[in-house]
Amino acid sequence: MKKVAFDQVLNKYKEVLPNGVFLTTKDDQEINTMTMGWGTTGFIWNQDILMVPVRKSRHTHQLIENSKYFTVSVPLNGQLKKELQFCGTKSGRDYNKIKELNLELAEVKECDVPIIKGNDLHFICKIKYQQDMLLKNLAEDVSEKNYSNQDMHTFYYGEVVAVYKEE
Repeated sequence: MKKVAFDQVLNKYKEVLPNGVFLTTKDDQEINTMTMGWGTTGFIWNQDILMVPVRKSRHTHQLIENSKYFTVSVPLNGQLKKELQFCGTKSGRDYNKIKELNLELAEVKECDVPIIKGNDLHFICKIKYQQDMLLKNLAEDVSEKNYSNQDMHTFYYGEVVAVYKEE
């Protein structure tokens, strides 16, 4: 793997994000990954930031609440579609997704949350801020379409401490 600059890969990340990427976190010894299809990128507090949304009902929410880091692994070339589908429809409460899908993890030096090998791009992020969505602050058209059951997201803002590209 080769370390690359955040701004060198930003456009490619934003292009594939709607198709799904892997958001991985770890609490003690439990590792879980989920499919994420939206989020934001930016420059906040003089830092490169990825914001990742996680619904409060998700198993990943429990884990990321007790973590200081998360990783985002990105398939730029359309690979791992079956795995993304599974991770987007199955809960880590019911399945060990890593084992079930034979996903290969790799350690990174920046944190204890691994990346998922076989992806082209990996972001290592240190959580700097989190914020729960408030239904009362959300536009009505968005809340009706996306939150009819009031299963709101928490937004996690992660400083991008490293970006790796698989060769």
